[in-house]
Amino acid sequence: MELFQKLKDIIKKSRLKLRRLVDCMLGNTYNYFLCFYPGDSGYFIQKLIKRLANKLNFDDHNIEKIKNIDKDSIVVYASKNKRVFNFLYYHVKLKSLGLPYPQIGFDFRFFFLLSIKRLFQIFLCHMDHFFHYFHFKDPYTTGYATKELLNGRSGFVCLIEEEDFYKRFIKSTPDPLFLLIELQKSIDKSVMIIPEDIIYVTKPMRKDPTIADILFGTHEKPGIIKRFFIILRRPEKIRVELANPVNLNEFINRPEIEQLDSEFQTHKLRSHLVDILNRQRKSITGPVLKSRQEITEDILTRKSLREYLAEYASQNNLTLRKTHKKAAGYIKEIASNYNLQVINLANRLLTWAFKNIFEDLVLNQKEINRMREKSTQAPLILVPCHKSHLDYLLLPYVMFSNNMPCPHVAAGKNLSFWPLGPLFRGAGAFFMRRTFIGAPLYSKIFSAYLEKLLYEGFNIKIFIEGGRSRTGKLLTPKPGGLAMLINAYNNGACDNLYFVPIFIGYDHVLEEDAYLKEIEGGKKKPETLKGLIKARKFLKKKYGKVYMKFNEPISIKNYIKEKNIDLSKTSNEEYMQFVKSFGYKLINAINTNAVATPHGIIASAVLNCSKNSFAKKQMIARVNTYMNMLTFMNAELSETLLIDPDNTLKSVINDFISRNFIELADEDEDDITEHTVFIVKDNKRAILDYYKNSVISFFVNFAYTAVAILETDRFVFSSSDLVLRYKFLEKIFTDEFFFDEETTYEENISICIKGFINDGILVPDSSELDMFRITSQGLRKLKWFAAFLQPFFESYKTALLYFEKYESGKHKGKERVKKIHSIGTKLYKGKIIILKESLSQVNYKNAANYFTKNGVNGSKDHIQIEYYKNILDRLILLIAS
Repeated sequence: MELFQKLKDIIKKSRLKLRRLVDCMLGNTYNYFLCFYPGDSGYFIQKLIKRLANKLNFDDHNIEKIKNIDKDSIVVYASKNKRVFNFLYYHVKLKSLGLPYPQIGFDFRFFFLLSIKRLFQIFLCHMDHFFHYFHFKDPYTTGYATKELLNGRSGFVCLIEEEDFYKRFIKSTPDPLFLLIELQKSIDKSVMIIPEDIIYVTKPMRKDPTIADILFGTHEKPGIIKRFFIILRRPEKIRVELANPVNLNEFINRPEIEQLDSEFQTHKLRSHLVDILNRQRKSITGPVLKSRQEITEDILTRKSLREYLAEYASQNNLTLRKTHKKAAGYIKEIASNYNLQVINLANRLLTWAFKNIFEDLVLNQKEINRMREKSTQAPLILVPCHKSHLDYLLLPYVMFSNNMPCPHVAAGKNLSFWPLGPLFRGAGAFFMRRTFIGAPLYSKIFSAYLEKLLYEGFNIKIFIEGGRSRTGKLLTPKPGGLAMLINAYNNGACDNLYFVPIFIGYDHVLEEDAYLKEIEGGKKKPETLKGLIKARKFLKKKYGKVYMKFNEPISIKNYIKEKNIDLSKTSNEEYMQFVKSFGYKLINAINTNAVATPHGIIASAVLNCSKNSFAKKQMIARVNTYMNMLTFMNAELSETLLIDPDNTLKSVINDFISRNFIELADEDEDDITEHTVFIVKDNKRAILDYYKNSVISFFVNFAYTAVAILETDRFVFSSSDLVLRYKFLEKIFTDEFFFDEETTYEENISICIKGFINDGILVPDSSELDMFRITSQGLRKLKWFAAFLQPFFESYKTALLYFEKYESGKHKGKERVKKIHSIGTKLYKGKIIILKESLSQVNYKNAANYFTKNGVNGSKDHIQIEYYKNILDRLILLIAS
């Protein structure tokens, strides 16, 4: 018995010693798990992890998403696939930035990353638990994971993993998302889940996997060898992206989610997070690529189109075979042939070319990031202004350089010539005819192609003005392309569309010589291989800077909701009116986001001088006045104007002299002083007018108001005195400038008067409310603003003289414009028309369009003609006197 008692005491003492040893090793906690990463790996492992993590870029817009989260919130990062490197990257990177970094890896086992000491502590902890309860310790059921999250640690969860799904579905192990939902229901603070993705390959997925995909993993889910190789060899190609955080409290309180039990809420949450990550990836890589033939087959075999083709064949007495052949031919004529090799080659060529011809490409990264965020929700319709052939290349280049897929670009059929046509198709261009009139089958096939692109999720770029602007200002929007896109949305091709108005401006447009000839009556030369070869001359000189501004994307779904209109129930006329209204909204958005360039401001000051010669002092006075008004409006100014306006303006003056736009009156003068006199070269006024028109949108309302003030012929007036004339000018120049439907005449006049007061042109009259007095310098400055309209007054007067001379219907379209131009040339030679830039075929076309819509069609309408002539003569005299 004594021996047994001694043995018992020895065992007891041994157990006490073992307990002391366990307590000593584990400290004051028994919670040690493989899913917790304290960051204390061995020296070499830590060094390797940091080195690999530092190779990957982490953009500021991602950092902002984390910084904007309430500090009291619980943060959990969510990855689509289970990758230890993703966890380690965010652990190291975010820790170095002082941001919430993941330490708890739900369903992770960091066995090979933990120190020997920690592994031993985990072993002791779990063995001790096993001997007491005969099962191993679990971080979820014990409340460990929940406790750590409440203590301020961040978690990391993967959403799709075969092994983890098997455990949850078959073995009924706890689901981390279920745990987070239950936690959220029990606390007041928010659980914020941040979907994350490290995109190793930014190329779009192909429908059919290659051998390399089978061996090393696909673009979406590359294998460990492929990932490691990319990190070492091409880390700059890797994109680290965080989606907008999901507030779990808000998610489970949605009406459609709240009514479900926690298990089904978990399923919905997982699907929602996966969907976010899929759309995030798609915004960078683009949709899954299909071959041109596959796209063609998908379109032509659609039931609705097949029915239309049968009906078309019957109505036009054609065989179905011939109709199908015709439809297939149209697809071949239209469709792009999206090719990654062509896009990569084009990117290298354009990088080299743009560095040679431009000083800089000025962008706003926040605007690009905002656009990318919207592309995760719906396809983008990119709507840039169109001033140069380079617009076709610049926007896709910028998007590709900023890790967004190249858009499909609607291009004129004139650009489909060899060898550029096949290259453009490979880069995403699809070609369209200038008019669809008389071609219903072509129109139907083109609409079907657009619907297919949107259904697949491609971004599309269209030029809302139709062709390039030869005048420098925006053209009247063409509703055809917009109508097809909105109709495609209305037909269910996609859930929403985001239209992105984009301003593209140039210090020096490449085609200015060609534009000069076309404006003055020359024929537009068709694009040819010979012209392409000659274009190499553009590489020999610099063309200043390019400015690109991306406006806030406009949701068509929200716009339709705001207008409270059901497009499926509208008549064709009502539908086109809706489209036109939306087109003007886009054009106004582009104008609102325009950049005022020094070339445009100097050109305005030069041309708005009353004579063909001027002193530098006179020009600078106008420049200062225009700059003051731009500052008052908070207009977007080019960087050079903000940093060093004086030297910038001097540089532009020298540029205009070197390009022979202006010349010194005294050729022997060595230094340019404020008294130096310049002469405007008469044959270059139209080019200067092009650059003036690039900034005219900033000043047109001030010009209307200035003309209205001058016409009152009083030094004291009220704002109500200006409304009638302002309204007339806005109406007559409907096709020249674009007004905002949401702003009244009175509001526009009020803003302009405030601007004039700010510059000392007007002062409020103390004797009476809403009365204003013109200052001693104000009358002169008002004429500087009114002068913006003088070329248009002269152009429209010339058009009236044509209608006075010819009877109704004598000439149509282009022939009528040529006749008006002929009259204008004679008037200019006779010095009845003063400004050569008023001999503009674009102005004549717009003038004829306005007058024919408002009762002036020919010589019989002499009452209306005299009415408009008297007004225009009076306004021209006001400015010139």
